[in-house]
Amino acid sequence: MPFLSIHRLPVSNRRRLSRLTVLLAAASVTSTTWAQSSTGVLPEVAVRGSAEAQRRFDSAASQSSVAVDGFRTAAPLVNLSELLVGQPGVVVQDRQNYAQDLQISVRGFGSRSTFGVRGVRILVDGIPATAPDGQGQAATAQLPSAERIDLLRGPLAQLYGNSAGGVVQVFTREPRPGGGASASVAAGAYGLRVAGASFDFGDRTLGGLLDISHMQTDGWRDHSAAERTHLNGKLVARPSADTKITALINLFDQPRAQDPLGLTAAQFRTDPRQSVAVSDVFNTRKSIAQNQLGLVLEQRLGPQDRVEARVYGGTRDVTQYLSFSGAATNSAGGVVDLGRRYGGAALSWTHTIPTASGLPLSWTAGLAADRQREQRQGFVNDNGVSGALRRDEVDRAGNTDAFAQIDWQATDRWRFIAGLRASRVRLAVDDGYVTAVNPNDSGDREYRQTSPALGVVWSVADNLNLYANAGQGFETPTLAEMAYSVAGTGPNFGLGAARSRQFEVGAKWQAERLRLEAALFEARSRNEIVPAATINGRTVYQNADSVVRRGAELAVVGKPFGSMRWTPRLAYTRLDAYFDSAYSTAGGAAVARGNQLPGTAKDTAQLVLDAEPGFGWRVGADVSLSAKAFADDLNTQSAAGYGTVALRAGREFRAGGVRWYAWGRLDNLFDRSYVGSMIVNDGNSRFYESAPGRRLTVGLRGQFE
Repeated sequence: MPFLSIHRLPVSNRRRLSRLTVLLAAASVTSTTWAQSSTGVLPEVAVRGSAEAQRRFDSAASQSSVAVDGFRTAAPLVNLSELLVGQPGVVVQDRQNYAQDLQISVRGFGSRSTFGVRGVRILVDGIPATAPDGQGQAATAQLPSAERIDLLRGPLAQLYGNSAGGVVQVFTREPRPGGGASASVAAGAYGLRVAGASFDFGDRTLGGLLDISHMQTDGWRDHSAAERTHLNGKLVARPSADTKITALINLFDQPRAQDPLGLTAAQFRTDPRQSVAVSDVFNTRKSIAQNQLGLVLEQRLGPQDRVEARVYGGTRDVTQYLSFSGAATNSAGGVVDLGRRYGGAALSWTHTIPTASGLPLSWTAGLAADRQREQRQGFVNDNGVSGALRRDEVDRAGNTDAFAQIDWQATDRWRFIAGLRASRVRLAVDDGYVTAVNPNDSGDREYRQTSPALGVVWSVADNLNLYANAGQGFETPTLAEMAYSVAGTGPNFGLGAARSRQFEVGAKWQAERLRLEAALFEARSRNEIVPAATINGRTVYQNADSVVRRGAELAVVGKPFGSMRWTPRLAYTRLDAYFDSAYSTAGGAAVARGNQLPGTAKDTAQLVLDAEPGFGWRVGADVSLSAKAFADDLNTQSAAGYGTVALRAGREFRAGGVRWYAWGRLDNLFDRSYVGSMIVNDGNSRFYESAPGRRLTVGLRGQFE
């Protein structure tokens, strides 16, 4: 295993070396840089292999890291769901609907999302992909140029601020010294076509990379075609040994993404590939154009001090056609048009304090501020054509956060982490469309939260760590969630923020060929934000008194078969997420205490097998199992449990002076018909989004060195 070089040292020396290596590398999500990371300014991982594995083993949290090999991955690298199989506590559902993005949930946080990502914070190269109001987008991560994906679960994630039920961080790889170029193509079932190219240039002092890809698909379901073009660029300058400056550019263009909408249970049984009639009548669809620039500075001031800063800005334009006209004079319209401008900055300072014992003690303090301003307009959907104006307002959201953390290695056996984050989130609406039947809906709402967290690690033995942590967090409603009220007019300024208390205990054990991690967790939320109803693509939200999420996670990874080079990974999650108090929906229906939180399955498991049998071959298989999940708070509708199998293979070879990798994968091997994701609490009972049947995808990549 990669960590053996450190693991073989005497315990006292190994502990000291691993802690000091973590500080020098500044790489731990939950160590010294963990509060730093909450600014979005994530440090360079300068130490790989043994030190990186060791710092995850020694951390006081449930975290994992997924290495991304953009050249030898047997997948088209379009969605995060392709890479996050086999991660405990994490569910990523490909909705087969590019108009609504992926559904990502961590320990049940985010499961209610009807579009985009909620309850989980996303960062890409240190830049938040989650807006100040808590709405996140996973599609803007350019996976072909990614190096790794870090996942953080549990109480310590709360120090990332608003809407941090979990954290997903995507990192672009460093430019290759000396330069080079690569190209790729892929094709698959249902008209999938993907093409991409990347270019590296420069050296370690000044180097960069540019990666561009284009995807088109006819879609698994009727009326679900989409296309997108994505460009990701990174320029890295190191004017001195103590300074690193990274400039980032990310351009995302999705001019077409048809929305087939959800299906009723009867429609799903009759034909899971169909779209509902109103999707054709109103030509439901979405277009997105997002352009973003960022700058990250990492400066070492001396052997004991490090400063990091970020600044970023961008634009995001969205037009969405919903499944109704919205012609009524007091309606917000059936076409949503958003023009967003956003940006932010952050600064953090880390100081390491020498101690007589030689063990590390450090603290981090910082500030972060993010802002967004969007022009929101609504128009009549005249059978797929934008008609008369029905809404015109300027929406603003902003967060201002201050945070601090201390990380103390008290002895060779005990380590303590404590942190605090004070957040202020303000949402405001300036209504510019006022008529006799549509009153002035201007207003604002402010939310404040101080989120403490505490973690402890006890190194019971050289290869066994026990840890515990606790924290508090919050989740504000987004501007989109506040946009509509039960009355049908004006924003829902009465919607409160959900506040949670989380607890976790866990164990990490490692041997020469095997690593095991287990955790027990519980999160109790007050004022949980839940959909009151979703009608024709428009969702109204309300607060529920109390929700409990508790469960267990188990992860096993290793190489138990020696020279056969098989690497199995097993992840199992038991999640019991339920309403701990009764409440009434907007329609007056009573939700009983004990009802399961919709969109959550009590049991999920994944088995991932990878092998390198030789001669350049890589083969593997994925087995995914999920129990049934309810579709509504009343627990009257549900999607059955399912199991799927995927096979994949690839071979690396050289021809014509070029390094090639040919790959293929077969998903849903047994052609199971099942619900892949759900639109919880849909007012038309169109809860279900069907997963695709058996499908073959093949691809070829070439690397020119």
